Amino acid sequence: MAEVETGHRRDLLDVYGRRFGPNLVPIRREDVAGSAKRRAPWLLKNQPLAAIRREVGAREDASAAFYRRAAGQAQDVATRSLLFDLAEAEQGHCGTLHALQDEHLPAEAKAGEAADERRQFILHYVQPGLAGLMDGSVSTLAPLFAAAFATHHNWPTLLVGLAASLGAGISMGFAEALSDDGQMSGRGSPLTRGAICGAMTAIGGLGHSLPYLVPDRWPHAFWTATALAGAVVFVELWAIAWVRARYMDTPMLKAVFQIVLGGAIVLAAGILIGAS
Repeated sequence: MAEVETGHRRDLLDVYGRRFGPNLVPIRREDVAGSAKRRAPWLLKNQPLAAIRREVGAREDASAAFYRRAAGQAQDVATRSLLFDLAEAEQGHCGTLHALQDEHLPAEAKAGEAADERRQFILHYVQPGLAGLMDGSVSTLAPLFAAAFATHHNWPTLLVGLAASLGAGISMGFAEALSDDGQMSGRGSPLTRGAICGAMTAIGGLGHSLPYLVPDRWPHAFWTATALAGAVVFVELWAIAWVRARYMDTPMLKAVFQIVLGGAIVLAAGILIGAS
């Protein structure tokens, strides 16, 4: 394989020398129209092995396709022949990749990689998203329903809910991003985790705040909005319990009891404070 690569490199340089002279012009990959695009190396950090193998295979396929397109546009016979040879060589790399996987990757190793990939997915995306959704859905209940039962008006209640949701989202996003750089724990990019956590926190609070968009002039507007907000809270808490049961290996009944009980306590506290 190394001898073939060396021969192709020598042929490529010979063709270049005959057409353009002995001096090599500094040409980068991005200077060539239609060249294969590759992700920056830093985007591949902390990626599971299966994802890295898929990236390698995709690069080889893209390089082979590029050489075929270039060969179709070449006017010189030698250049076209060389480009087709390069395309076949890149396609051969794909075959070598699959052969090496079949030889050195037994079923036990694949199962272990799948477990590691699931763990990384949970650490990078599910855990920060779940933490944000729990905080946004539960922590904003008290101020929102306290404002609702203190004013019995939808517009000021909506403003309190928006402020609490967005403020909690910004706070949780910064807290998650600054708590761990991901290097030692393997939890992934702090910016990604912070963005996910902050966004889910804001979504969790906005879900039961938006029903208070119901105009105050509508008949029974306050109770209509409150009933809708209560229904949204119910759905949010059950969604949190399902995610915990699905990804955190928490028994469903235990997850429901913990989340629904905690949410009910916070909701009751907000109502009692607002009605007092």
